Amino acid sequence: MKVKRWQIESVKPQRLTQQLDRFTPVFKPVANHNFNLEYEKKKKSEGKMVRADRQVVLDMLFSAFEKHQYYSFKDLVDITKQPVAYLKEIMRDIGTCHRKGTHKSTWELKPEYCHYQPGEEEEKSS
Repeated sequence: MKVKRWQIESVKPQRLTQQLDRFTPVFKPVANHNFNLEYEKKKKSEGKMVRADRQVVLDMLFSAFEKHQYYSFKDLVDITKQPVAYLKEIMRDIGTCHRKGTHKSTWELKPEYCHYQPGEEEEKSS
């Protein structure tokens, strides 16, 4: 019985609650964090996305596709700074979206808009 009593007395709880006599404001709630304020400032400085002329957007897209063959839609929005619906409408006309495979969810130019075409290379070499 002594051993059992000693076990019970020696085992102390890991966490104890204490009643404080005064309030200590260690953690103050913040209404708006710094990173939110920076994001808001950045968003205001950029302004709202405005539709540019279709030909201007096409020029931006073609110059981007000269650098890389595949782009995610988010990257295209960042490059052109155009509204999503407007850009998607243009991309449906000039590009194809890959739904599966190695380049899943990326856009590529249609063959008629590509910088090089397989028929041209064969004609140049002969």
